[in-house]
Amino acid sequence: MKTIKVVAAIIVNNDKIFATQRGYGEFKDGWEFPGGKIEQNETAEAAIVREIQEELDTTIKVEKYFDTVEYDYPTFHLSMDCFICSIKDGNLTLKEHEAAKWLSANELDTVDWLPADISLIGKLKEELKKE
Repeated sequence: MKTIKVVAAIIVNNDKIFATQRGYGEFKDGWEFPGGKIEQNETAEAAIVREIQEELDTTIKVEKYFDTVEYDYPTFHLSMDCFICSIKDGNLTLKEHEAAKWLSANELDTVDWLPADISLIGKLKEELKKE
């Protein structure tokens, strides 16, 4: 099975997490943490900064590594490095996503997360309680 290596930004601001709804493709309408594929010779940290700039017209700062999700979809294996990030500059303009929401720890269960992303929710709730 083919492995796809991606990165995801868990953008935190005022104890809320930014979630986006896919606007295209096989998983259209599913909710996810924004991000994308790592390019050849690119670090995961550089990839997430580039992807958020491209997708949301926003510059982020990678605060820390959070988790790596390994998930088997029917046609590929997803390996997703996830990072806690903050906004340096920009307004999170949706260029590829259908919708977005800022969710508190109590609201994280209110959207229909994609299967790989849902595995992060319990750990994220704990992380938000610490901060």
